[in-house]
This record gives sequence, C-alpha cells and structure tokens, in this order.
Amino acid sequence: MTTDAEPTFDYIRELGVPELPPAIVPFDPGYDVGTVTGHLEQSHRFMAGLKLSMATWMIADPNSTRQKIAAARSFGVATVAGGGPFEVAAACGTLDRYLDLCASMGITRIEAASGFTQARPDPAGTLAQARDRGLEVQFELGRKHDGPLDAGSLDDVLDEGRAWLDAGASDVVVEARESARNVGIFDADGNLQAELADRIGSQLGLERVVFEAPDKRSQFSLLDHFGPHVQLGNVRLEEILRVEIYRRGLHSDSFSDPRLAPGRAPHAAKSTEQR
Repeated sequence: MTTDAEPTFDYIRELGVPELPPAIVPFDPGYDVGTVTGHLEQSHRFMAGLKLSMATWMIADPNSTRQKIAAARSFGVATVAGGGPFEVAAACGTLDRYLDLCASMGITRIEAASGFTQARPDPAGTLAQARDRGLEVQFELGRKHDGPLDAGSLDDVLDEGRAWLDAGASDVVVEARESARNVGIFDADGNLQAELADRIGSQLGLERVVFEAPDKRSQFSLLDHFGPHVQLGNVRLEEILRVEIYRRGLHSDSFSDPRLAPGRAPHAAKSTEQR
C-alpha cells in the first residue's frame, strides 16, 4: 500500500502539480478479473466510478463479476451498471427484476437511459424504485443512432437532464459511444462542438456532467476546452494514466497550456502573475 509520503508523490508536489479529485469513470467492456483488479490497484485514485459497460456483466461468470465489484468497493470506487441493460429491461417490462439483480450483485449505481429504445422512463418513479433497493441513479443524455446533437435537439436534451437531476439523479452522462464520432457533442469527423458542450456544462453544472470520451482525441479536446476539472467517461482502463498526466500538464501536449501545466512551468507562472 502506497502513501502520500512516497518519493514520487513528493516530487509531483514539488513540480507544483495540484491535487485534483477523481474525475474519470473508466469502463469495463468485459475484461478479466485480474485486469480490472490490477488497474484498480494502480489507478483507483483517479476513478470517480467504474462502469460495467453494456450487458457484458450479465452474461459473464457471476462470480467474476462479483469479484470485480468487490475489488472496486475495497478501493472506494463506486460501480455503475451501463444504460443498455436498463433500456432493455424498461422496454421488456422487467425493470423491477433488473433493479433487484443490480442490488443483489452489489452494484452502487445504475445508469438510466433512452438512447436506442422508445421507452421513456419517468425520473421520479425510477429514482424511487432504485432508492428502495439502495441504488443510486445517473442518466445518459442523447440518442445512440440519431447522429450528433445540434442547437435545436440540445434544448430537449437539456430539459431531460434537468428533470433527472431535479428528481435526484447523481449526475448526467453525455453519450459518445466508443467512437466519439457522429454522436452527442462530436460531429461526423470527431470534432468537439464546443458551443454545445458549453451549454451543457453551464446549464446543468459542469460538476454534475460526465462527458463520454472514449479515445485520445475526445479526451484531450475536452480537457483543452474545459480545463482539469472536467469529468470524463468511457475511458479505457489502460488509458487512465495517460489522461491524468495530460490533465496535470505532465504530457508533452499539455505542458504548454497554462491551465493544465504544473505550477513550476515558466509559462504557467507567468500566466498566474498576469492574472
């Protein structure tokens, strides 16, 4: 077990790298137990949660899934059941049974969604059902197959997000799937639509929004745009440390950004003095 007295941590502080709260929700698309446990041991300090992605956990060996959940709990990391199984359950009329299953597995939080079915779950009713089972709820914004958001469709998405947050959801997640292309706030070429991202952050509260960012381009563009406090989801386990050195200005592509660079970087110091 490492401590804050470790020489590496001492040196990082000497560089002026700030202490930051965990802001990544990586996803497990079906890794083996050893892989998940190893990354939890290595990177749990950066994890705001661990998403059990899609329905993979429902067809895997249940003991393996329970071991992953227990490992996450031992490191203080909440587990989140992805929104796909929720949608299937809502569409098939088995939502109560699904919530019972999540609770029995020890999952911390469910992701509610309406991204690929016509089911439109009621925020207050869903929150009540989940709370009866000791489950937290987050909601995923956006459709999976309808292309990227635009200024018009975003209004409806924001209304939906506010309704879930007002009902008591812990946060909302902005859909980007596994490609960050032609979906959510990313256009067909994978470019971040900054104005849409700003509207989501400002109207729903950046601290209550998780932006899915499944690849290097989407991760870095969101950090460049919002700075170090943006929360990122759908990050692969093996990419957590790369994202976090970028967030802290220890990556060659972020060291020159005064918002991300360590405090001892010459340009960062100048920027602070100018402010």
